[in-house]
Amino acid sequence: MSVRAALAKLLSGTPYRAVALPSGAFRIERAPVARPAPRRVRPAPMRPERPPAGDVVVTASKQDIPLLRYPGSVTMIDLTTATPLGVVGSLVDAARGVPVLQSTQLGRGRNKLFIRGVADSSFSGSTQSPTSIYLDDVQLTYSGPDPGLRLYDIQSVEVLEGPQGTLYGSGAIGGVIRLTSAPVDLRASAAGVIAGATATEGGSLGTDVAAMLNLPVVRERLGVRALVYGVRGGGYIHDARRGLADINSDRTVGGRLGVRFDTADGWRIEASGAAQRITANDGQYSEGTAGPLTRRSIIAQPFESDLTFGRLALARRWSSGLHLLTATGIVGYHSTEQFDATPATASAPIIYRSRRSKRLESHETRLSRTLESGDSWVVGVTIVGDRDILTRTVAGPTTERSIIGVTNVTKSTSVFGEMTVALGSSLSLTAGARGTAGRTDGSPSATPVSGSFVRGRSTRRVDPTLAASWQIASDLAVFSRFQTGYRTGGLSVAPGIGRVADYRSDSITVGEVGVRHVRHGTHGVAASLGVSVARWRDIQADLINRRGLPYTDNLGDARIQTLEGTLDWIPLTGFQVQGAFLLTDTLVSGPVADLSSPDNRRLPNTPPFAAHAAVSYRWKSAAMAPYVQATGDYVGRSVLGTGDLFDISQGDYAVLGMAAGVRVAGVDVSLTLDNLANAHANRFAFGNPFSFALRDQQTPLRPRSVRLGVSYGW
Repeated sequence: MSVRAALAKLLSGTPYRAVALPSGAFRIERAPVARPAPRRVRPAPMRPERPPAGDVVVTASKQDIPLLRYPGSVTMIDLTTATPLGVVGSLVDAARGVPVLQSTQLGRGRNKLFIRGVADSSFSGSTQSPTSIYLDDVQLTYSGPDPGLRLYDIQSVEVLEGPQGTLYGSGAIGGVIRLTSAPVDLRASAAGVIAGATATEGGSLGTDVAAMLNLPVVRERLGVRALVYGVRGGGYIHDARRGLADINSDRTVGGRLGVRFDTADGWRIEASGAAQRITANDGQYSEGTAGPLTRRSIIAQPFESDLTFGRLALARRWSSGLHLLTATGIVGYHSTEQFDATPATASAPIIYRSRRSKRLESHETRLSRTLESGDSWVVGVTIVGDRDILTRTVAGPTTERSIIGVTNVTKSTSVFGEMTVALGSSLSLTAGARGTAGRTDGSPSATPVSGSFVRGRSTRRVDPTLAASWQIASDLAVFSRFQTGYRTGGLSVAPGIGRVADYRSDSITVGEVGVRHVRHGTHGVAASLGVSVARWRDIQADLINRRGLPYTDNLGDARIQTLEGTLDWIPLTGFQVQGAFLLTDTLVSGPVADLSSPDNRRLPNTPPFAAHAAVSYRWKSAAMAPYVQATGDYVGRSVLGTGDLFDISQGDYAVLGMAAGVRVAGVDVSLTLDNLANAHANRFAFGNPFSFALRDQQTPLRPRSVRLGVSYGW
């Protein structure tokens, strides 16, 4: 339907109306008539629908810019199709259908996410993450891996590609992923449940269940929304030495709670929290000499993580278009992992354990305004404090001793602003900058062998943005963007026992141009094509030496060139064709790369080509809505890291899948099949750092699996 018709349908039964503006946008305002009785609408509690691409607003831009006019590459992940065959998982699962997103595959809660080839290393250490993840305007991660938050009851996922230093500050050198949870509904009660069982060929049974409740306590004033879930991932890796099967099973339990209060004078107060625990029984890697799904190890190598999240936000929108938001968040993260560090000549097992404890506190206050002319601006201030503590031990048959760890404490304050000026009806220019003053203090957990390190350092930096968007037609625009970003430095463990060392701040500069076509109405094509060139200097990289011990260093410089494209075509009602690809070329220069062969001078986890395709058809009838879908994904060959030591092959595989479902009497039933060809390809060439030098490890694809799911909302 048209934008006007869609808004009329959405606002039916409310005291509001949509008013068309000369710029082509619409303003929602109170209607000068009596409000009719509200119409109760059955929600889709855990599979939220997105409007057509032409009506999407990029909220992660902090200025509510329409997708067509946004001057940069952005990916909107549709959770109904982008996750593996419709199964709700984590961001790593969603990355499979989005070629611009790549990830490691060490296990849930242990993976690193990379956007458009900006990948530093396969290992998690003290460095700040190259990809920033936000949950409802609050920063969720600072350093370390993606926490593996389950995407139940998430309304939207936006991926801003390229560095976002102006709006998001340090750490967003690859881009930003923003998760927006489903809001509390103050008008209608709603509830939903979803459950499923997954059978894996040659593996154990997996199960998942989740429930949501939305309750208006005081209609149009106060409401709550609660979510709980539990997931068991079935194992499929076997250990021949210990005689165990399906050792890599894992469990995830968690929940979220949101409270919303709208005052009579237009203020909105929101408080929300989340908690999640992941427990993995063992590592999910195999050894080639033992078989594609088998390895031989002396002990179990479990992993545990706990995530807690809290948010308090205050917001108000005025009829003039002025929007004030102030949001404060606190995130706690604790993890423990264990590895088999037994040398080949040892007669008794040696256990290596590492523990991380993190606390991230952030606050942002910003004021923005979007005008009828198409002009918009945002100004704000951000305060961030992060504490990251790493402790390590090595245990033998009778003793356990500590080895040196580090603590990094970072505090920074930033002031930022960005403005978009419309020069006529078709051309708009964007400019902005962020000024940051910060300090990082590092201290070792014991007296190091060498004291030649800096306990603290200060940073002062300005990150500018320049961009332009030219609307050629009502559904076609070209854009260009220049953006910079950086990560703070710090203290880390160094090669050898009892040593620490400094690593310097790194920075990136990216230029890109692209074209975007949006779809107006229910039929037609939405597509995009973009080219980018990045220069990355003093790359921070978490590495391991030949003995498997971790350290952090500045790897050198890199050039990253990409070509990306997307297609979303609806030729007729119910029939949809989707596709996406990413071509990447990387070249690293520096001490490690220059001493390696020319073929081993590229960034890790960055395949030169990745692609996704999906075809689906949905029948619509009064009694039921059956659908079918087929998907295909290809990931090209990549390597574990830069240099000859890490030139271990991974990737170069294709995965096919199918799905079918039907809705009957409000109940959704789905059947999904994954890895139809039962490929045993290597997703990731690393599982245990203490034996990786044997170059025999791999993280295989999950074998052929089938999931039966049922959901119901009321």
